[in-house]
Amino acid sequence: MNRSFPRWRRLWRDEQGATIAEFAFVLVPLLTLILGGFEVGYQSYLAASMQGALTDAARRASVETPDIGHEGDTIQEQVEAAVLAQAINIAPDAEVSVSQRSFFEFSDVGNPELLMTDHNANGQYDEGDADCFEDANFNGVFDIDAGSSGRGSSDDVVFYTATITAARLLPVAAFTPFEDEFTITLETAIRNQPYGTQPVPPTVCGDD
Repeated sequence: MNRSFPRWRRLWRDEQGATIAEFAFVLVPLLTLILGGFEVGYQSYLAASMQGALTDAARRASVETPDIGHEGDTIQEQVEAAVLAQAINIAPDAEVSVSQRSFFEFSDVGNPELLMTDHNANGQYDEGDADCFEDANFNGVFDIDAGSSGRGSSDDVVFYTATITAARLLPVAAFTPFEDEFTITLETAIRNQPYGTQPVPPTVCGDD
């Protein structure tokens, strides 16, 4: 008779240390949840701070002779420097890139140039049908993007896009498929002050 059977039965029924074993199963998901929560909060705080800095710099840049308070050869570079100065207070290794495009009206942002005449009523510009459009960027051709590079002129709408890349606050990459860095993209649009006469876009027509 095998006398070791009762011993194995006692070991099988022994529940000492069960809590530690059970905790080991939930440790990784728990850490992922906690670290992920901190990371989301960190990124949200950084995004909110950067949005404020971008909006403030864009507002300062909307006058005829801007004084943004940061160095740069162009207004775009000065706005970028203003956003970066705020970013490094939260994320010291942050990298910031800012672009700007100008539009005649807020409704032009993200839209093609306005059709003035659509002879076949298809909702598209057809040069061969002598359709006409409002040449919002003054380049003489119909564009899907009605904007122009730069800050435009008096009373134009300037659309800023800021991209911030920074290292994560906590090592969540060790527990998740995320990269060690994250990227935040922010946008704001503001109309320049009417410090002069806004050029009126011409109407351009195709050939029939």
